[in-house]
Amino acid sequence: MSETTYHMTIIGGGITGLSAAFYLHQEIEAKNLPVRIQLIEEADRLGGKIKTWRHEGYVIELGPDSFLERKGSAAQLARDLGLQDELVRNSTGQSYIYHQDRLLPIPEGAVMGVPTKLMPFVRTDLISWPGKLRAAADLFLPASKGNEDRSVGEFFRRRLGDEVIENLIQPLLSGVYSGDIDNLSLLSSFPQYAKMEQQHRSLILAMKHSRPQTKDPGKPKGIFLTLNSGLETLIEEMEKRLPADAIWKGTGLEKLTKRENGGYILTMKDGRVVETDAVLLTLPHAITELLLRPYVETPTLPMAKPHMVATIAMGFPEEALDQRLNGTGFIVPRNSGARITACTWAHRKWPHTTPKGKALLRCFVGRATEQSFMSMSDEEIVQMVLQDLRKIMTIEQEPDFYRVTRLQNAIPYVVGHQDWVKEVRAKVEAALPDVHLAGASYSGVGVPDCIDQGKKAVLDLLASIQPGR
Repeated sequence: MSETTYHMTIIGGGITGLSAAFYLHQEIEAKNLPVRIQLIEEADRLGGKIKTWRHEGYVIELGPDSFLERKGSAAQLARDLGLQDELVRNSTGQSYIYHQDRLLPIPEGAVMGVPTKLMPFVRTDLISWPGKLRAAADLFLPASKGNEDRSVGEFFRRRLGDEVIENLIQPLLSGVYSGDIDNLSLLSSFPQYAKMEQQHRSLILAMKHSRPQTKDPGKPKGIFLTLNSGLETLIEEMEKRLPADAIWKGTGLEKLTKRENGGYILTMKDGRVVETDAVLLTLPHAITELLLRPYVETPTLPMAKPHMVATIAMGFPEEALDQRLNGTGFIVPRNSGARITACTWAHRKWPHTTPKGKALLRCFVGRATEQSFMSMSDEEIVQMVLQDLRKIMTIEQEPDFYRVTRLQNAIPYVVGHQDWVKEVRAKVEAALPDVHLAGASYSGVGVPDCIDQGKKAVLDLLASIQPGR
C-alpha cells in the first residue's frame, strides 16, 4: 500500500454499514480523496434486516416496513439516491387495541398512549374510572429530580399509573422496542419523554403542547414513509453506486490483528486477508466483542438478553376478511392471553403493497418473556397466529400464501445503556485506534438511527487521515 493511499474497511453490510460505505464513497469521489474502501458482508446479500419480498404483485416487507419522516436521514438518503418520487406516506386510519376479547379504538389524541384530549380518554373502555383518575394525577405530580436513567415502565407508571401502562403504553411502545418496558432504558429508547417532563412537569400537558397543529384536523397526515417498490430499493440503489470490487459478499471477518506500525490485518473466513488503516464494525455487539477480545475486554451490560421476534405475512382474497372495521390494524397487550403482539392491515395502511381485490396481513410474535415459538416450524407458527386472529377478527379462509421471517439478536436497550456505550467506545478507542463501532447495538435501532450512525462513522473514518502518516 502506498504512503498516500488509505484503506478503510467496513464490516457488515446492513443499513448502517452500507450507508456508511455509500456516503464515504461520495466523499471520496467529490473531494478526490486518496482512500480505497472495502465493504465486507458475511451473507450473500446486503441490507441485513431490510428485505422486501415482491410476490405476485404484492410488495411485502419481511423486516421494517417504513421509517419516521421526522427523523430525516432515511428520506434524505432516498433523495440522495434519486428516489424521491418513490417515497410513499402511510394512509391514516383508526388503530385498535385488543382488550377483554374485543377490539377497542385507541382514543383520539393519545400520543404513544399518553392522553392529550379529555373527552376521548374519558369515554374509552380501555381504562377503568379509577385508572383514568390515576392518570389525571400526572397534571399535578412534580417532575422527577435528577436526570439519571430509569426504566420506561418506572417512568410512565409514576406519571400515569399501572392501568394506562398495561393497556395503552406497553403495547404501543413494544411495537418499537420488543423488550420488556420494565427493563428498557428511558434515556436510550425514549429520551424525548424525559425532556418533556423536565420542561413541562406534566407529561399530558407536554404531549398536548407538542402535538403538531394541522389546518385540516379531519384529515390527519401519516407520519411514516416507505418506498413504492419496497424499502430494499434503498439497499439495491446504494449497492449500484459502489464499485463492484469494493464489495465482498459471502464471507465474514474471522480475526482482527493489530499491526505494530499502525493499521490492521483482517483475516476473512474464506482465507482472504486485507491490510487496512481503519475499520468500522457494524455487527451485533456480541460478535464484535469476540473479535476485539484479544485487545480489549468490553463491559457486559446486565440483563441484555437477546431474544427472537418473527414477522408473519399472509395474503388473502379481500372477501375472506371482515371489512367492517375501518382501520389499519391493532396491537395486543401482554396481559391479553394472545400470543401475537400486533397485526397490521397492510392493504389499508400501505395500499400500494397489495393488488386490487387482495388483502395483506403482517402479524408479529415474540415478547421478551415469551419465546416458546422459537421451537415451532413455520407452519406451526402460522397456525398459532391464525388461531389468535380468528378470536379477534373474522377470517373465513386459509391464506393464499404466507411467509415467516425470524429476526434474531433483538436486544433491548436496558437501563444504563448510554453509560455502557460510552465505556465501550472509550475502551476500544484506547486499545484500538481507528477502529470504530456503529449499528443497532449502540445508538438506535430504527432505519434513520442506523443511517445517522453510518454518516457519523464516515466523519470518524475520515478523521483518521492525517498528513504525513
